[in-house]
Amino acid sequence: MSDVLWKKADTRVDARIMRFLAGDDVLLDAEFFLHDIAASKAHVEGLAHIGVVSDDEAAALKRELDALAEDFRGGRFVLDARYEDGHSAIEARLTERLGDAGRRVHTGRSRNDQILVATRLWLKERLAALETHCRASARACLERAAGEALPLPGYTHLQRAVVSSTAMWFAGYAEAFIDDAVRARQTRGWIDANPLGTAAGYGVNLPLDRAHTTRALGFARMQVSPVYAQLSRGKFEIAALDALGAALLDLRRLAWDLSLFTTAEFGFVALPPEYTTGSSIMPNKRNPDVIELMRASYASVAAARVEIESLLSLPSGYQRDLQPSKGSLFHGFRHGLGALELLPDLLARLRWNEGAMRAAIEPAMYATDAAIEQAAAGVPFREAYRRAAESAQQAGQGRSPEASLAARVSPGGAAALGLEVLRARLDALDDARSA
Repeated sequence: MSDVLWKKADTRVDARIMRFLAGDDVLLDAEFFLHDIAASKAHVEGLAHIGVVSDDEAAALKRELDALAEDFRGGRFVLDARYEDGHSAIEARLTERLGDAGRRVHTGRSRNDQILVATRLWLKERLAALETHCRASARACLERAAGEALPLPGYTHLQRAVVSSTAMWFAGYAEAFIDDAVRARQTRGWIDANPLGTAAGYGVNLPLDRAHTTRALGFARMQVSPVYAQLSRGKFEIAALDALGAALLDLRRLAWDLSLFTTAEFGFVALPPEYTTGSSIMPNKRNPDVIELMRASYASVAAARVEIESLLSLPSGYQRDLQPSKGSLFHGFRHGLGALELLPDLLARLRWNEGAMRAAIEPAMYATDAAIEQAAAGVPFREAYRRAAESAQQAGQGRSPEASLAARVSPGGAAALGLEVLRARLDALDDARSA
């Protein structure tokens, strides 16, 4: 590694301290490196607009930045311990190729500015992916809900309660993932602000063309205040993790349902074979490892959020404490999006065991129907409730799951699922995405 830019005459660079200061920067910056290069290109264009680099130098710098991106994608350039971080690696490469022009590439920027804009661009992509996965899961649920409506026990407090259906189950998760997609889009719009050119949080004595970099990088607006650019670091990341966490909370409950439904005690669901693994010691086992790890995925996001939130007990201005937030962000989104990516196919292909579900519907599960029928006929509900409770074991006489579901006409109930309303919401999201 060449001498660090900030080294003073009386400073001895201690390798142990440098390792501590760098942390996992070189490893993590590889995740954000292409976004860093894109931001550097936009910054070069802005510097050319104000005469800090010539047009010829700008063209050469952008050419070399493109070459660096291609070399990185192809494995010909590796971000490793030779460099302090991605910021210094870009400058070192450009200086090697272009001399003094390469040394001017980051005029008016700081490492903080650099990682802030790179992670902001990265987050926008990840939130777009989150929306895509949520829309795909919602679509899969709607398609299954519109198909067969097999009787399924409905549970409250983990106890058999009423007659439900597979269509109701799918419709519930369809609406959940539509809302999750909406939240992902709203969060992406909220963080879509360009921090490039805010330096270390106080601006610089150059008329940087921040309007140009905002357009060039595809941001919806410029983050005007350099002080707020610093205040937003961590806050925006937490918002993104919250959007991801909302979807993963729904996935966790869905995975819990499937974990129970696939047990021998329930036997309601069979998973596609590739979503299971074998036991390393019990030859008779087929383990639902995928849905168990789906269920666990929220933990990584919760941990990431807590870590970033714990870093934010700071005064205004940039603090090095914020450096570990990169790792939290990366690990949270890697685990969360990895789980959600697998969900649509699982939803489309899981198979219900109609016989086991029908056998689990007990006579007492019609007691709510009996109570509501009496109340609708004029019996005070408390009296109707008491009568139904007393005769719960006889409540199923003359009844069938299909009749119970057909009578559930309240909006959203089994006979009035409202799938057209949910489909219209999802179609509107799809149309807005393609516009």
